[in-house]
Amino acid sequence: MEKKKVLEAIQELPESFDLEVLIERLIFIEKVEKGLDQVKDGKVISHEQLKLLAKQW
Repeated sequence: MEKKKVLEAIQELPESFDLEVLIERLIFIEKVEKGLDQVKDGKVISHEQLKLLAKQW
């Protein structure tokens, strides 16, 4: 994660906030970025493939 993203997340928070809120927001941003990277790298499965996998459970 880039420092710029962390600072942006902090700027969006109110003056007073729980540290937990910031941590949750940073974790969310990191997971979204990871997911977008996976899409760029072609590490995805189609909806049909997912339905087939779910049937095997």
